[in-house]
Amino acid sequence: MLQNLVHERKLIWILAKNDFKKRFAGASWGLLWALLQPTVTVLVYWFVFGAGIRQGAAVEEVPFVLWMLAGLVPWFYFQEVLNGGTNVLIEYSYLVKKVVFKIEILPMIKGISALFIHVFFVCITFILYLAYGKFSGIYSIQVIYYSACMFLMVLGVCYATSAIAVFFRDLSQIVNIGLQIGVWITPIMWNLNDMQVPEIVKRILMLNPMYYIVYGYRDALVEQVWFWQRPWQSLYFWCFTMFAFCIGSKLFQRLRGHFADVL
Repeated sequence: MLQNLVHERKLIWILAKNDFKKRFAGASWGLLWALLQPTVTVLVYWFVFGAGIRQGAAVEEVPFVLWMLAGLVPWFYFQEVLNGGTNVLIEYSYLVKKVVFKIEILPMIKGISALFIHVFFVCITFILYLAYGKFSGIYSIQVIYYSACMFLMVLGVCYATSAIAVFFRDLSQIVNIGLQIGVWITPIMWNLNDMQVPEIVKRILMLNPMYYIVYGYRDALVEQVWFWQRPWQSLYFWCFTMFAFCIGSKLFQRLRGHFADVL
């Protein structure tokens, strides 16, 4: 992967920009749609959970909208890359059929394309934290680390899902359902520490790799905790990521010879 990123960096960058632009080609509002949908989602969640259920109560002395944003921003990226990455070989079937084209870079294109919007929302989040006087200073630089973690983790998963989706088209629908469930079992709108459930349930919920990312963003923006202060969580996440990447890339390489025939 690193070799492809270095050797094909210009091609990856061009394709990523084109992938980002073509999603809004022909739309009157163009790029605004990329910003409008997640913004509306944030406002709806804030209204229901912040103003409604929590009645404006802060979380760990931080306004709920800021606390929630620290979880929603990485989830938006993960959701977009997994959705797009699962169908990337089908979407770019004309490139898959080219003998000389390195199809291994296609999932990377989706990951980099989604970074444009992700960086924008990270900047908006920083501005809101500054406006509320809650900016965490040097700790916030960890957002770069956790974004890199998320990129590698979802890329490994996408290598597997994209390869399987060529032969089993229903997988994209299964992924969509999984994401709908995932947004609720990931501590985005709720705080795991406040849950009145058995400890074993909390342990199971912590096995979700996005738990590490969401709480990592909150460590960077709210808790002011360095990632090396959570060694066991970091170790588990990187073991999961390496496992997903090994399985995903192995499956991709095993099935790639049949992609062109099916597509």
